[in-house]
Amino acid sequence: MTPPRTLPRAWVVWAAALLVYVLAVFHRSSLAVAGLDATERFGLSASQLGSFTMLQLLVYAGMQVPVGLLIDRFGPRTVLTVGLVTMTVAQTGFALATTYPTALVARLLVGTGDAMTFICVLRLVASWFPDRRVPLVTQLTGSTGQIGAIVAAVPMTWALSGLGWTRAYLVAAAAGPVLLALLLAVVRDTPEQRHQRGHPMSRQVLVATLRESWAQPGTRLGFWVHFTAPFSAHMLSLVWGFPFLVLSEGLSATAAGTLLSLVVVASIATGPVLGWMVGRHPWHRSTVALATVAVTVAVWTAVLAWPGDAPLWLLVLLVTVCGCAGPVAMIGFDVGRTSNPPVRMASASGIINQGGFVAALITVLAVGAVLDLMTAPGSTDYTPDAFRAAMSVQYVLWTLGAVQILRWRNRVRRQVPREVVERGSTMIG
Repeated sequence: MTPPRTLPRAWVVWAAALLVYVLAVFHRSSLAVAGLDATERFGLSASQLGSFTMLQLLVYAGMQVPVGLLIDRFGPRTVLTVGLVTMTVAQTGFALATTYPTALVARLLVGTGDAMTFICVLRLVASWFPDRRVPLVTQLTGSTGQIGAIVAAVPMTWALSGLGWTRAYLVAAAAGPVLLALLLAVVRDTPEQRHQRGHPMSRQVLVATLRESWAQPGTRLGFWVHFTAPFSAHMLSLVWGFPFLVLSEGLSATAAGTLLSLVVVASIATGPVLGWMVGRHPWHRSTVALATVAVTVAVWTAVLAWPGDAPLWLLVLLVTVCGCAGPVAMIGFDVGRTSNPPVRMASASGIINQGGFVAALITVLAVGAVLDLMTAPGSTDYTPDAFRAAMSVQYVLWTLGAVQILRWRNRVRRQVPREVVERGSTMIG
C-alpha cells in the first residue's frame, strides 16, 4: 500500500497524467463536430466520413494489448510520453492534410496515440494510491476524461467557424508540447522510481504473459463487464444516436444534440459515486454491473415497444441510463487490478479495455447492416420500424455479456474468499 505521506504527490502525478488523457479524448472527439467541414475539405462521401470513426475504434481496440505489454516493460511514464508525442504530430498532420488518404493516416495515428493514454493513467493510479482509494480515482479518471469530449463540442465548433480548419486543429495540437513539459517534470512511475522497467521479454515470454493474464478468471470477468455495460452509449454517441432520435423518435436536430450531451453529463456525475460505492463494497462489483445492464435493457425495451414516438421524458431517461453505464464499465478494470499481480496489471487492463470497444464496433456495424437491409438501396430514409429492428441487435450482446459475467463471477468467487476481496488485497496468482 502506498504510504500516506505520498498522497499529496499522488494527486499531483494523477492530475498531470489525467490532463494528457483529457487531451486524448478531445483529439478523439474533435472530428465529431467537423463532419461537414471534413466532407467539404476532402470531398468525402458519407461512408468515407464514417470510416474515420471505424478506423479509430479498430486501432484503439487493437492497440490495447500491445500497449499493456509496453507499459509492463517500459513503465507508464515512457509510454504516455510516446502517446502524447504521437497524438501531437498526428493532429498537426490532420490540420495540414488536404487529401482523404493523408487525413486517414493522420486519424490512424491519433487513434494510436490515444490508445496509449488511458491504461497508463490506470497503472499510475494503482502505483500511487492506497488500494481502497483506487476504485474512486479510477472512476474519477474515466469521468473527468470526458471533459475532453465537451471541449471538443462547443469550443472546437467555435474554432472551426472562427479560425478555419487548419488553424483550429493547429491550436488543438499546440496543447501537446505544453502537457509534454508538465508530464516530464511531474510524472513518476512509482513513488520510489521515476522510470520503472520490466524485464526484457522474448516472444515466448510475451505470449506467456498474455496467456496468464487471459487465463486469470478476474481478467475474463473484467473483460465481459467492460464488454456489456458501455456499448449502447458508444453506439448512440459515435454514430446512430442522432439519426435514431431524429428519424425514429421525431426530435428536432437541436433537441437530439442536446439530449445526446446528457450521455456525457450522466457519465461525469455517476463516476465518483460509483467509485465510492465499489471501494466500500468490492464483493458486489459484478452485481452492480448486472443491475445496470438490466436497467439499460428495461429502458431500451420501453422505448422500442412504445407505440409511435416515445415521450421526451422516456428518451431523457434512456440517454441518462446509457450515460451511467459508461462508468460501470470501469468496474472491469478494478476486477482486473485485484485479480492480477502488478507485473501483469497493464497487460490485463489492455485485454479488459478491448471489451467495450469490440462490443461498440460490433453494434455500430450490426445496426448499420440491419438498417441497410430494411431500406431501399442507396437510401438513407430510415423508418422507425427499421430503427426498432436495428436497435434490437443490442439484446444479443446484452445476453451474451450477462451470461459471461455470471459465469466468470462464479469462478472468481470460488477462487478468492470474500474477506480477501473486502480487504482490497491484490491477488498474486
